Amino acid sequence: MIIDDPKDAFWLAQVHFSTGNFTRAQSFLVTHKLIDYSPSSRYLAAHCQVRQSRFDEALLLLGEKTPTHLINTTSKARRKLQHAASSSRDLHGKGSKQKRPDHIEKSEEREREDAADVKAEAAMCYLRGICYAKQNAFDRAKDCYKDAVRIDVQCFEAFDQLMKNSLMSPDEEWEFLDSLNFDSLPSTDSSSSQEAAHFIKMLYTIRLSKYKNPAEFTNAQETLSTHYRLSDNHDILLAKADLLFTQCRFKQALAITSAILEADEYNFAVYPVHLACLHELGETNALFLVSHRLADHHPEEPATWFAVGVYYLSISRIAEARRYFSKASMMDPHFGPAWIGFAHTFAVEGEHDQAISAYSTAVRLFQGTHLPQLFLGMQNLLLNNTTLAQEYLNTAHDLCSTDPLVLNELGVVYYHLDHLVPAIQLFTQALVLATDVDADPKAWIATRANLGHAYRRQGQWEQALKQFDEVFRQGGKDCGTYCAKGLVLLEIGNPWEAVCAFHEALGVQAQDPVATDLLGRALEELARTGAVGNTIVDEKDSNDARIEQEFAEYIDRKKSNAKAALKRVSENRGLHNAPTASEGKGRTSTFRAMTDAGEESMMVMSEDEG
Repeated sequence: MIIDDPKDAFWLAQVHFSTGNFTRAQSFLVTHKLIDYSPSSRYLAAHCQVRQSRFDEALLLLGEKTPTHLINTTSKARRKLQHAASSSRDLHGKGSKQKRPDHIEKSEEREREDAADVKAEAAMCYLRGICYAKQNAFDRAKDCYKDAVRIDVQCFEAFDQLMKNSLMSPDEEWEFLDSLNFDSLPSTDSSSSQEAAHFIKMLYTIRLSKYKNPAEFTNAQETLSTHYRLSDNHDILLAKADLLFTQCRFKQALAITSAILEADEYNFAVYPVHLACLHELGETNALFLVSHRLADHHPEEPATWFAVGVYYLSISRIAEARRYFSKASMMDPHFGPAWIGFAHTFAVEGEHDQAISAYSTAVRLFQGTHLPQLFLGMQNLLLNNTTLAQEYLNTAHDLCSTDPLVLNELGVVYYHLDHLVPAIQLFTQALVLATDVDADPKAWIATRANLGHAYRRQGQWEQALKQFDEVFRQGGKDCGTYCAKGLVLLEIGNPWEAVCAFHEALGVQAQDPVATDLLGRALEELARTGAVGNTIVDEKDSNDARIEQEFAEYIDRKKSNAKAALKRVSENRGLHNAPTASEGKGRTSTFRAMTDAGEESMMVMSEDEG
């Protein structure tokens, strides 16, 4: 065994690590005193500790100090540093002229560093973040991940942890992307370096939150698909499916995720979006097949038991769903979809306090996403805790101001507080945002109905009718919305159309007490102001008068037809023979009446009943 050369010893330790012999690799590095030989050796030793779940020992090897002199900044950030340094010299006089700006020192120190050592330092920042995350110190973990990407912009593992665990808000994500210096990529050719920098930036862009800057995402996705011929790349397709899911276009998103899984059945990063689409579309059979296949082949994956939980949630077996969501979260405490699903099971059963507790855990684990804050606000709103609901929803809005659902829920809070003007503004803004992100209009029917209700409460009858009619045009069929439209029609003095609206409401939900009561009142109003007998008294609306006249003529025709039928029956009565005693009581007699079209309908009655 050749171990005289430290490089050979390092590669031998690397072989032990690659074969899963973490303890042997660690012992080898310690025995041959390689830990302090180079950053790469120290990184390998710390990685061995991490793979053995010895995070405290790994932190001791890694240290808590970040090599800030290796952090790269963009030219814009450097200009800010230069301006700050210049201002400092002007303020402190001649004595400060001897000092050089920090960014120059850092740049020179970075140039002196070997490229392999720079990558090893970035990798150690990444491992430091992993250790802090395992200790639930998520703020420190986020800073370490960010430092790792700043030191080495190609440290994708650290960037992936930031995105996957939602450690930054959408605004923070875009600001962080702009702060990265992609021009620092090593290359022998400047043109190829710029091409590589542009390529990596676009790859990072499609991983950012889809709630902000959808146009930039679309541009990056199209460039990667056409210019770089990556239209079939699964990561790019998954990012597009994620955008479609954000836009509530579940069928299109499901088509993409299904295509990815058809080519790579066990791409576990696809399953959260794929399963969510199946749940939204009610595809319980497909959920059953997916969950069973995963349970048979990959019982060690958290996504497997998440799939089983989604299936049970879809068929309303809440207890089983909760058990499997809990199992998935225990297998991976940082698996966000499992925590959200676990909390949803309590919300479905109306267990608001337990749902709030579960959502609060998700808030602590996933600080950058607004969804747990949004769900906390919705739960408190159901409990009529409008103050707490408003606080949580405002926090969600601060994290993500471009989600229409957040604006809708804030509008509902203001509606319940009788602040109708801000409620109308929020509902309108939500619909505008939904249009801007090209969301499915049918997904926001409830928001449009809420806007109609707010206009109705505000007394803006024409605007309210416009919104309700748009709801019905887009396929909304809700008893409450029909009742609200009927109320507006009564307010503007149109009882006949109000009666029609209340009939539509009862057609959607028969025996609804509110619709039934309102229908009775509308009929009374119609009788009082619209018609007495067959004569129209109050002709406020020429259309109503025409309808009433046609109805009176229709009744007259029915009376004439009935009289003619009775006359024919009386003339032919002598032609029918009465039943004899021998025919018994089982004999039947018939009664004939005329239908609207002049045809005969027959009702058969036994003589026992007669």
